[in-house]
Amino acid sequence: MPNKFNTLLFSFPLLLVFSCAAAKVPAVIVFGDSSVDAGNNNGISTVLKSNFQPYGRDFYGGRPTGRFCNGRIPPDFISEAFGLKPAIPAYLDPMYNMSDFATGVCFASAGTGYDNATSNVLNVIPFWKELEYYKDYQRKLRDNVGKRMGNEIIREALYLMSLGTNDFLENYYIFPTRRIRFTVSQYQDFLIVHAENFIRELHGLGARKLSLTGLPPMGCLPLERTTNVMGGNECIEDYNNVAVEFNRKLNGMVAKLNRELPGMHMVSANAYDIFYQIITKPSTYGFEVSGVACCSTGTFEMSYLCSKSNPFTCPDANKYVFWDAFHPTEKTNKIISDHLIPFLLATFS
Repeated sequence: MPNKFNTLLFSFPLLLVFSCAAAKVPAVIVFGDSSVDAGNNNGISTVLKSNFQPYGRDFYGGRPTGRFCNGRIPPDFISEAFGLKPAIPAYLDPMYNMSDFATGVCFASAGTGYDNATSNVLNVIPFWKELEYYKDYQRKLRDNVGKRMGNEIIREALYLMSLGTNDFLENYYIFPTRRIRFTVSQYQDFLIVHAENFIRELHGLGARKLSLTGLPPMGCLPLERTTNVMGGNECIEDYNNVAVEFNRKLNGMVAKLNRELPGMHMVSANAYDIFYQIITKPSTYGFEVSGVACCSTGTFEMSYLCSKSNPFTCPDANKYVFWDAFHPTEKTNKIISDHLIPFLLATFS
């Protein structure tokens, strides 16, 4: 049953939907991977889930929603900053309906990537399928609020995209298939083509405001540091360099599509630098630990390995940059979001 938070914040009557639609950004619509997944993996057959404690222990009501975090993730903070709800629901969550989704919805799936082969690794929702869910959402939205209002929400919504890390860390560097076919630079270009095709189709469906987040300093994730035994468990700089170069190529794609797609207003919301600063100078941001995560031993655990019964899980996640071996804590998410939000507000408000 929905708790008080859900009843108050997600059950929007049509009058409020119409009021929000008049705003500059009436909704926030999310595509991507676990960095922005609000719980869509709960509804599919995959081992990559987080709908159990201690995940969500610092979320509203201590509820594990399927977010790979102890609390909120960046789209939640961005939605709130635009005067919308403080947490964006997952499209596949049966707790919510189109009245809830009209002001914000998440199609992201933890473990997915631009490359379809990446989603196959852990049997998660491929990126193209997220777009199919979005098409279904469009039809239901127009049925719910009317064609004119639905089209306005679609046109004026802020679209967030965040993915790509899994393509490298779960696919390219783990399995030989892509490495046989592509150099790392060629694989980057391969992913850019997929990203561009997705955005072109999204534009064709009516999207006009898009914020694209590139790769984080993926060589500094606790799991990667754990495996870097010969390097003293420091960040794997080769991986970070790949992230920097991929982000540069994404920036070029953004500039290109802004020129070529009529009415498109697309920005790069690159979080690499601020994230790297947090990791390398944690005390500056109020953290005590950045090399390992809060959950369990903090070295390799995520999903089901991040167990509520594990005695090693830290009591205060605010002291840690990372929640599990792959994902930041709510505090880190908020610092990164607060860094990006003024730019997004200035651009899209």
